[in-house]
Amino acid sequence: MSDSAQETLRQAALHYHENPKPGKLEVRATKPLANGRDLALAYSPGVAEACLDIKADPKAAARYTARGNLVAVVSNGTAVLGLGNIGPLASKPVMEGKAVLFKKFANIDCFDLELNEPDPEKLAELVCAMEPTFGAINLEDIKAPDCFIVEKICRERMNIPVFHDDQHGTAIVVGAAALNALHVAGKKFEDIKLVSTGGGAAGIACLNMLVKLGVKRENIWLCDIHGLVHEGREEDMTPQKAAFAQPGDLRTLDEVIEGADMFLGLSGPGVLKPEHVAKMTAQPIVFGLANPTPEIMPDDVRAVAPDAIIATGRSDFPNQVNNVLCFPFIFRGALDVGATEINDEMQIGCVEGIAALARATTSAEAAAAYHGEQLTFGADYLIPKPFDPRLSGVVSSAVAKAAMESGVAERPLDDLQAYKDRLNASVFKSALLMRPVFEAARTASRRIVFAEGEDERVLRTAQAILEETTEQPILIGRPEVLETRCERLGLEVRPGRDFQVVNPENDPRYRDYWETYHELMARRGVTPDIARAVLRTNTTAIAAVMVHRDEADSMICGTFGEYRWHLNYITQVLGQDGLDPHGALSMMILEDGPLFIADTQVWTDPTPEQIARTALGAARHVRRFGLEPKVALCSRSQFGNHADGSGPRLRAALEILDSEPRDFVYEGEMHVDSALDPDLRGRLLPKNRLEGPANVLIFGEADAASAVRNILKAKASGLEVGPILMGMGNRAHIVTPSITSRGLLNMSAVAGTPVASYG
Repeated sequence: MSDSAQETLRQAALHYHENPKPGKLEVRATKPLANGRDLALAYSPGVAEACLDIKADPKAAARYTARGNLVAVVSNGTAVLGLGNIGPLASKPVMEGKAVLFKKFANIDCFDLELNEPDPEKLAELVCAMEPTFGAINLEDIKAPDCFIVEKICRERMNIPVFHDDQHGTAIVVGAAALNALHVAGKKFEDIKLVSTGGGAAGIACLNMLVKLGVKRENIWLCDIHGLVHEGREEDMTPQKAAFAQPGDLRTLDEVIEGADMFLGLSGPGVLKPEHVAKMTAQPIVFGLANPTPEIMPDDVRAVAPDAIIATGRSDFPNQVNNVLCFPFIFRGALDVGATEINDEMQIGCVEGIAALARATTSAEAAAAYHGEQLTFGADYLIPKPFDPRLSGVVSSAVAKAAMESGVAERPLDDLQAYKDRLNASVFKSALLMRPVFEAARTASRRIVFAEGEDERVLRTAQAILEETTEQPILIGRPEVLETRCERLGLEVRPGRDFQVVNPENDPRYRDYWETYHELMARRGVTPDIARAVLRTNTTAIAAVMVHRDEADSMICGTFGEYRWHLNYITQVLGQDGLDPHGALSMMILEDGPLFIADTQVWTDPTPEQIARTALGAARHVRRFGLEPKVALCSRSQFGNHADGSGPRLRAALEILDSEPRDFVYEGEMHVDSALDPDLRGRLLPKNRLEGPANVLIFGEADAASAVRNILKAKASGLEVGPILMGMGNRAHIVTPSITSRGLLNMSAVAGTPVASYG
């Protein structure tokens, strides 16, 4: 990196840490403190009740305080990665960063504690004294051998998990990467010769982990700056190194690397030379994990061993050994079962969970975060990427299971699968609400045709559909393009084998399709030539014709293009089957629950009849998600105080709804804040029909509905499920170009639910 580029990066990093407010963390209250009653509950006298309950039962602290989800990151700054002994104050940005990772990846609250205490025994005393405050302790960046002393004392005295991430976090991720590297190479732990450089805390922990996984201690050759760790050596020896001392006369890395199956480096740059790699076995495994410059650069390895399996500690090469794959999730699992320690069984459970996840199909979310990278299990993809959202569910549940089975869980879980589902729901915000829809979709095998089959998001959705539902995806696209893209994206599915393909350029059904379209549209100005052209180029029309001909049960389109353009072709074809769009409904999943918005797409200025039909359809669809609809008709008019705009149309829609008995509650017209705030609504209209906040907002103008939907997405981190096209008997849905693969999977579950009559 040039000097100017380095200075640019330096200034950007400093600006990031300083603005908009200094640091990377802040503390926020989780309870309201808006009035005297709140104050009485939060502090005196109400707080005494929680105190007394905890005094009677210490485990109650997990119920009444943040302790059960609170971790301390503790350091004295004596061995900060890449920076050395910079002291506790200078280490604070690193520890704050670690706390941010806990929150980001596992939703664990975290305080960073930088302690000005170089003496390991005194440092351990300070940490032990903090046990009442925290549910677990993460030791960080403490030099060896002091870190061994601190961890040993704390683990012996404390009844909560104490985990030195530099040791065990690294060891766990190395173990997972090694497990899969050996899988790729066709070798076994018990058969390999392992040469390692670096006798520090991380290096020793990695070797101990590999021994637990099956590597024979006599097959491990440990070298440090003084050469081979051998029997009788006295220089710079520790008990931890001595455990790996080898007998005999060999003394150098050059001598012991001969015939090695695996090299593990946690030392410094340039330690391993190409000539060393050349002495290793065929398809050598080379883990050069020194940062920022590894023991040997990957290109230098491949120059002498093109088939080598390589890992580094860097993000710009495949197989980055990154502790973030481990520590958030091992703590998550440990905290959730009230583990008293993080033992070997939990660590190995973490290893196996991480390794198994890499062997599974790559998630769409991870692929989106690492666009352009090949994420297919193999030599260049041994471990998952840090932003793979499945890590929480897979790894944390594996750790929780191991804690319960090994007897260190004070609050064991009754249902491990339900726990895993909750973890997934916290990552995939739609998971919990979509569960009843997915369960309904699994009861039938519906054929879903995707108009834009060549889109990467659609291909990933097809893979997920086959894994999670019983639906049968049909993709419209060129077979050779579908084949190439599936292979490039690392997907297991293949066209023709796993899903049906409709080739718009050359399909044997082409004549049947254009003749069907012409028959439907002959008296609407569509000639045979136009019909042929449309059915050769317009994949939305092709999908609609397939649904009309009962060759598919439902269709999904709209990953590109304008909504009403797609709607035009759908209504041309399926409208003649007696289907009529009633509006578009979007479920916005927010931090405090779901909120449904309609009509965002179909009617620009709907009539009272169209508004009423939208409300009826919305009520029916909301029940698909296991929720009871509470519908508010929303306008700038508030219970009749405006005689213009959308107010009169909404009042007329209310009269239509009132004309017959309805099985859901509704009210209007009103402002959005009145719909969502029952106290405000009660002051304005004491005898209104709604109870509590409305969960369905129906607008009298598409602009208003669309604006609310987009504001919730952009400013409230709302996750959209939809738009759901109502009135089409669940036979057609039009998504929007911003939809993700997860969103498409959700929509496929909606489309895959057999429906007798949906509005």
